Amino acid sequence: MTQPAARSPSADVLAGLTTAAVVIPKTLAYATIAGLPVEAGLYTGLVPLVVYALLGTSRPLSVTTTSTIAILVAGELTLVAPGADTAQLLAVTATLSLMVGGFLVAASLLRLGFLASFISAPVLTGFKAGIGLVIIVDQLPKLFGFHIHKVGLLRDVLSIIEHLPQTSMPTVILAVVILAIILGLEHFAPHVPAPLVGVAVGIAAVATLKLAVESVGQIHAGLPTPIVPDVSLWRSLWPGAAGIALMSFVETAAAGRAFLAPGEPAPKANRELLAIGVGNAAGSLLQMMPAGGGTSQTAVNRAAGARTKLAGLVTAAVVVATLLFLAPVVSLMPQAALAAVVIATTFPLVSPAEFAAIQSVRTRELWWAVAACLGVIFLGTLNGILMAVALSIVVLLIQSNRPPVYELARKPGTTIFRARTAEHPEDETFPGLLMLRTEGRLHFANASYVGDQVWARVNERKPRVVAFDMRAVPDIEYTALRELVDGEQRLRDAGGSLWLVALNPAVLHAVNRTPLAARLGRERMFMSLSQAVEAFERSTP
Repeated sequence: MTQPAARSPSADVLAGLTTAAVVIPKTLAYATIAGLPVEAGLYTGLVPLVVYALLGTSRPLSVTTTSTIAILVAGELTLVAPGADTAQLLAVTATLSLMVGGFLVAASLLRLGFLASFISAPVLTGFKAGIGLVIIVDQLPKLFGFHIHKVGLLRDVLSIIEHLPQTSMPTVILAVVILAIILGLEHFAPHVPAPLVGVAVGIAAVATLKLAVESVGQIHAGLPTPIVPDVSLWRSLWPGAAGIALMSFVETAAAGRAFLAPGEPAPKANRELLAIGVGNAAGSLLQMMPAGGGTSQTAVNRAAGARTKLAGLVTAAVVVATLLFLAPVVSLMPQAALAAVVIATTFPLVSPAEFAAIQSVRTRELWWAVAACLGVIFLGTLNGILMAVALSIVVLLIQSNRPPVYELARKPGTTIFRARTAEHPEDETFPGLLMLRTEGRLHFANASYVGDQVWARVNERKPRVVAFDMRAVPDIEYTALRELVDGEQRLRDAGGSLWLVALNPAVLHAVNRTPLAARLGRERMFMSLSQAVEAFERSTP
């Protein structure tokens, strides 16, 4: 039997090199968002990539850090260490990374991977849009070449307007050129590492034209030195660490699912928690920011041909080479170039098209997205996370507590029963027979709602028989079962009759343990609606 040809590692090496060209300028930019020295961003491109290659389950996923995590870190540093020097900021960041890793590892051990689904897509869309607006406004002063005291998005916008007379024209011109290069390459040459080209142009402009623009300044060359996290800060940092851990996992899970190729095994949620958790905890000893899977760099990694996790190791090796040999060159990088990279890569988070897509399907979900966006803007990023999670849970509760109740009709000439609508006036109904169907588990929180919907139709139609199709009801809780029993009695007292159709095993078992089973008997419980209709027609004079 012929063995399949072994895969050449060359594709993964090329993918790792290409991804590094995107990861390096982005991690530098994300460090500036967080208010940290730019080398802290590069440090985040070391340990997480190596640990994920050993423990992770997604082949193309690139794990460093993201704009969302960076803005959350910035909020924590502002809250816990206002006015701190560089050493203190790095100590707090190391502690934050350790705690984020601890939360993620604990969640893995508790098998909490399912929590990634607890933020709905519309709410996540709104949350990301809010984060994107916050980041863009945060970077605008660097594009104009001045500084402002940051106190909140709306007041920051007013402050930017007030400072416009202080604009540095060389900075603005350089920023616009770099932004145009990045956006142009992403549109016309998507395979070219646009952020790297933009940063290279900025460095070249500063070095050759001697532009009077602010640069990132001296970068500590060499590998990071070990640092001891300050565990005494845990009381102050744990809410922020929990929020960052949640967003790290949500983004990691989303990126892993988004770039899954046909035939590849799906990422395992709890293993992903462990991988990024260990990566954060280990990296905290080397001055890194909290880490997570990044969508944009994963897209580059996949598009460049990554087939195994070797690509991530190659990216980490390039980051090491940058720290060892290119620190003097990177120190010439203009702040405006980093701001242009941040804005260009963050702008897709603010996606009107996604809001329009939500609105085209269901307007109610659009308002959930808008609420999440406004929550980030007015309440801050951490509170915005809490609001996003709370809103998603409220949405889930509302949806689970409002199951639909359909009135059914039969498609002519078939045994197909479907919801009765104006689009199909030809569908058959049967005078005296009301056919209803509901979906989902029936429990104490939705039993009254379903009962109200049923009785509204009974009072309108005044049927002789109500055939209740329960094929889409997997289980029924005691409160809902009692509501069903009482409803049958109430219908019987009014001169009607309840028939139950297509009971699932769990529901049938529950019904058989109540007096309802004896009252209905075999003659009023049916395997299908077709049988119920036939029985009704036989019983009709």
